[in-house]
Amino acid sequence: MSHQPPPEAQSLPDPPTDGITSLSYLPSKESLSLLASTSWDGALRVHDTSAMSRVLSQTMDAGPLLSLATPGNGAIFVGGLDGSVQKFDMGTSSTSLIGVHTADPGGEPKNACSCLASLDKTGNVVASAGWHSQFHVWDVRTANRPVITVELPGKAFSMDSVNDNRVVVGTSSRRNCIIDVRMSEENDPFAEIVLDRESSLKYQTRSVRFFPDGKALAVASIEGRVAVEFLEELGVKAEKKKYAFKCHRVGDTVYPVNSIAFHPRYGTFATGGCEGTVVTWDGLHKKKLASLPQFASSIAALAFNHDGSELAIASSYTFEEGERDHPRDEIFVREMLDSECKPKSSK
Repeated sequence: MSHQPPPEAQSLPDPPTDGITSLSYLPSKESLSLLASTSWDGALRVHDTSAMSRVLSQTMDAGPLLSLATPGNGAIFVGGLDGSVQKFDMGTSSTSLIGVHTADPGGEPKNACSCLASLDKTGNVVASAGWHSQFHVWDVRTANRPVITVELPGKAFSMDSVNDNRVVVGTSSRRNCIIDVRMSEENDPFAEIVLDRESSLKYQTRSVRFFPDGKALAVASIEGRVAVEFLEELGVKAEKKKYAFKCHRVGDTVYPVNSIAFHPRYGTFATGGCEGTVVTWDGLHKKKLASLPQFASSIAALAFNHDGSELAIASSYTFEEGERDHPRDEIFVREMLDSECKPKSSK
């Protein structure tokens, strides 16, 4: 019996023309194959990965776009280098300004909106964080002001949410902050940092993600390592001990790990590094699952679709070696096999 060759990654047409910053599929109830992306060229793009076509390209007049969230109900949120948080409505093709991160009093451009995370599926509530060391919660029904602001211990580099009420922010100085957010009709909005601890990795955090059940974190650093950390301090029973492993290294050269994306059904995850490879891992059982063929440039962002059958991959130079000639920025989609994503302990 002959083995089928592995699927090939397919390049989407009309990709961003500058560094790609974020990828996110729209919720499955709205579409099974619409993929949003942001980049330093300042445009929000949506591709249909099934038809292999670009559906829209919308310049957001915010300068480079650094962050993205796709909560549902036709809403796409983007965060700009200028500190703006904007909403694009797929139904009406209209944009609206939700708010702006407060500028630094000294006039320095420290107010960039580097991170976004959705906090409900209606498209009404979104969280943002940025280089101004603050975390905000915005309600689109409230006029251009955050309903919650929390001070962070440093600049925000990465953010994720789980269960619409718990957020993790990876900041400078290697801090990982867990924030609980409470929004209700009866009481005033409230949020607090319930855990602020140092990363177990020795170098700057590049990406932090919750495991799908919210009981652990995967943390990636600029020094070719990923850590799996548990949340015992919050009363979450840890089935394992925390650990870290080396990855995205070629010989003696160590590359940053830019992105982590969790498989929505299996709880395994993919990582993307500056050496241009994507690797899948079973984090709970400390096993490498598969390594995809190398891409032409750094892997800047990753996203699984709703059932994990497809992985979107941004091959885009992240300037880890400074200004130089580099391959063009591209977004690839690749069919993912169960054998590449399913935990090996599962029969």
